[in-house]
Amino acid sequence: MSKSKKNRSPSILERLEFAVIRAILGAVHLMPYRRRIAAMGWVMQRVIAPVAGYTRRVRENLALVVPEVPENERNALVGQISNNIGRMLGELFSPDDLVKLAHDVPLAGPGLPAIEEAMENGRPVIFVSGHFGNYDVMRAALIKRGFNVGALYRRMNNPLFHDYYLNNISTIGTPLFERGRSGFGQMLRHLKKGGALAALIDVRAGEGVPLTFFGKPAWTALGMAELALRYDALFVPVFAIRQADGISYKAHVDVPIPHGDPAEMVQAYNDKLESQVRQNMAQWFWFHRRWKVLKHMDQPQDMTLE
Repeated sequence: MSKSKKNRSPSILERLEFAVIRAILGAVHLMPYRRRIAAMGWVMQRVIAPVAGYTRRVRENLALVVPEVPENERNALVGQISNNIGRMLGELFSPDDLVKLAHDVPLAGPGLPAIEEAMENGRPVIFVSGHFGNYDVMRAALIKRGFNVGALYRRMNNPLFHDYYLNNISTIGTPLFERGRSGFGQMLRHLKKGGALAALIDVRAGEGVPLTFFGKPAWTALGMAELALRYDALFVPVFAIRQADGISYKAHVDVPIPHGDPAEMVQAYNDKLESQVRQNMAQWFWFHRRWKVLKHMDQPQDMTLE
């Protein structure tokens, strides 16, 4: 992306859009943290998701991949999913509170000894997760434990919102690498030095391959597995799981996925993520068009991530 595009002046519509976002966030920030997060869950569930069409998309996704779940249970899940996503956004835009919360989250799971050994030996680690629970809780928890975790991010279309968003995720932890040539180069240098990288690889990727997720073909990028092979990095699934109180979390570090064929490595990750989602159905980002079929199956197109 050119410098001029990065520094372009926002349009009137973008200024209005950002003003509405800041008004909503400003109002909820007047509340104590617990009430603020609950309020954001309510707003997403009752207002934003139905108006934006997300509720319909969630229903369609659930009907597609878990038709065996009774309809009344799927209907209940629709509201719970939107509520969780609203809570996650509320946490993202409350970075100081989120960092305090994440620092108290214990790291656990069968993969913990392996990543601790990698850190001691200066071996790079690629932590792979998904839009599940709150992925930034895991990033903050790992940073607190001494892991030099960098993360990829994508530039927002609205330049005003982008600056606000970047400031918030920077508070949670750095370094951050913008998707694109410059950011990719910085990310590679970070890995070469033995750093760790956190990446979300559960969105539809036109440049990927049709792996399986919930028994259906889902186009999935292989880039993180290929980087793990190239730099001899551990390839470790991690998940931050929201607890029953709606506020606290459990951080789960799975065993590293063995190196091998990149598609098989990422399929193993898909299977790990699916297992976590099936245990906590309301905590995945069912808003995504995860199973949308590309128009030309032999020539993947539509390179944008959703």
